[in-house]
Amino acid sequence: MDRPTARGVHLVVGGYPPGSTAGHDMAFARRRLLELIDEIDHTQPTISSDFGDVENWLGTTELLVTYTSGPFPASAQAAAIDQWIDAGGRWLALHGSSGGKAVSVDGDRRRRAMVRLDHHDTLGAFFLNHPPIRQFTVDVAAEHPITAGLGPSFETADELYFIEVLDPDALVLLSTHLPQDPDPLFGFEVAVDTSLRADGSRVLGLVRSQGRGSVAYIALGHTHSPATNSQPFVDASVDDDGTTPQTFRGSWATDGFTTLIRNGIIWGLHHDD
Repeated sequence: MDRPTARGVHLVVGGYPPGSTAGHDMAFARRRLLELIDEIDHTQPTISSDFGDVENWLGTTELLVTYTSGPFPASAQAAAIDQWIDAGGRWLALHGSSGGKAVSVDGDRRRRAMVRLDHHDTLGAFFLNHPPIRQFTVDVAAEHPITAGLGPSFETADELYFIEVLDPDALVLLSTHLPQDPDPLFGFEVAVDTSLRADGSRVLGLVRSQGRGSVAYIALGHTHSPATNSQPFVDASVDDDGTTPQTFRGSWATDGFTTLIRNGIIWGLHHDD
């Protein structure tokens, strides 16, 4: 009897250092992504907590899905992903996938700034910083299979990522306007805010083509539990006293984000666009 075959999906969900949640409820994110993948394609994904063995899985993978806080592909691993995309692979990257490595500023370990690495060029996006968790409006900036069924906008509470778009040809899928200037002392240091566009908007999602493949990045998706919470405080738009909810699902609890992920998985596996 012939063995059944399924579309290859490789899922990378994890924090840094190895075994750390890095301030995120990785178990929830992993479980929810697996539920959505199974709902759409009934496949059996391979799963890793970082990119250390990614070359082992790309040969049988059609869709790479990543949700990370700290882990990033080293140069050789980034090159392998790059070649895989050139050959037709699709990468659906979420939230902290646009981050990676931070270094001290002027030798002061209390001051850190993000460093642009090889995988950022493939992703087409580079994380700079974010203000405290806040409520904001996500505007749908383009029609695409990933934004199908969303309508013009949706409301969420999340970490509002400041993302530098590295590919000028990337299609911007999602954007927002920050209603007030963030605290410059919160989070990572940013010498020049390259995420702020001329019209005052900030990109929260994009898709770019490369070779025969494509990459989609969605910046939304912070979640934490009482055991993984590391948020010092939140914006008053979330809590009047700035008290951090011990369990936070944010965008994961919205229909808009669920639609984005579901559409992203279909886009990555069915290649019908």
